[in-house]
Amino acid sequence: MDLRQLEIIRAIAETGSFTAAGDKLHVSQSAISRQILLLEAELGEPVFHRIGRRIRITPAGESLLQLSHRVFQDLQDTVATISDTREALRGTMRLVGGMTVCLYIFPTLLAEVRQRHPELDLKITVGSGERSIALLRSGAADLGLVTVPVDATDLVSVPVLKEELLLITYPAHPLAKKREIRTADLTRQPFILFETGSLTRQLVDEFFTREGIEPEIVMETENVEIIKAMVHHGLGISIIPWQAAAADVRERQLHCSRIAGHTLFRETGWLYPKMRRLPRAVAEVMRVFEEIRPRFDAIVQAPKHY
Repeated sequence: MDLRQLEIIRAIAETGSFTAAGDKLHVSQSAISRQILLLEAELGEPVFHRIGRRIRITPAGESLLQLSHRVFQDLQDTVATISDTREALRGTMRLVGGMTVCLYIFPTLLAEVRQRHPELDLKITVGSGERSIALLRSGAADLGLVTVPVDATDLVSVPVLKEELLLITYPAHPLAKKREIRTADLTRQPFILFETGSLTRQLVDEFFTREGIEPEIVMETENVEIIKAMVHHGLGISIIPWQAAAADVRERQLHCSRIAGHTLFRETGWLYPKMRRLPRAVAEVMRVFEEIRPRFDAIVQAPKHY
């Protein structure tokens, strides 16, 4: 069996006759018949039933027809991929991510992408998880980096980072002076948290419920910079990713603490629509991320002592 025979089976199935298949492939009807006879002899069973001037594909022929679809699609994809790699990456790449991702991940990542592909137009949208999903589904975004898991069967999610969440206070806060913070210390504390509905907020709420903590939620926002500013000015405390607090902790603008006996994490991952062939720009951004991933692994995990 060879590719030409698979091509002939496809042509016969599409046109409905040996003669029409020959016309489509620019060969004689006798050449078509000869190849089918050779194939049937090799298989030991018929590929097509001849009923007068009509033909009907057999189960064996149907199996070969489906094989031909897969083989020629794979060939087409492979040729397209090879052609892509020879051409400069151009066009527009539209990314979407939450505030923390856009502040602390995308600048480093996209600077690296831009250096390698200067002709690629990069567009960034800041969006909550729900908005990111809506943009990806509508085609207004090509790739998202969001908190996962995401319940969306039409989208593919690929976890790539595990971020530690820590309690933040202003440096002179009574909790900042404690050597160990227990869950009981958090009850009735004024909290400034991410908005209800976000996956990060869901993780924090689940922690509160599980531990019987009754926080006083005084403010909600999706903007982590606003959260930090409010905490710095003594308006409340919060739980945010370490990478968002690291610089402020080093500059003694904020204080970070772990909660005794508890380690909180959230996962961040790529999100994109399901498709047979991933667009080259999407695949390239994800590939560059993997190359420089050690830089991000180093900033999302808090040190033992900070």
